[in-house]
Amino acid sequence: MPHVIVKLNSGRSEQQKSKIAEEITKAVMASAQCAELSVSVSIEDVEPDDWVEKVYKPDITGNWDKLYKKPGYNPL
Repeated sequence: MPHVIVKLNSGRSEQQKSKIAEEITKAVMASAQCAELSVSVSIEDVEPDDWVEKVYKPDITGNWDKLYKKPGYNPL
């Protein structure tokens, strides 16, 4: 039962978010070999000024060993 949480800088339209969720669902289904009904995707808007404290520090640098795709930036 994969659940994917996507955190994005705010400003994407609902249509863009739906497309992101759709594409993520397809990728998870293909790579994890699971049914669509097993996949859930949530999208959280994050204000750019909050990115470091709310996402980068706790989710990225705080979990470096769990990241399968590491970012190519360092906002610190």
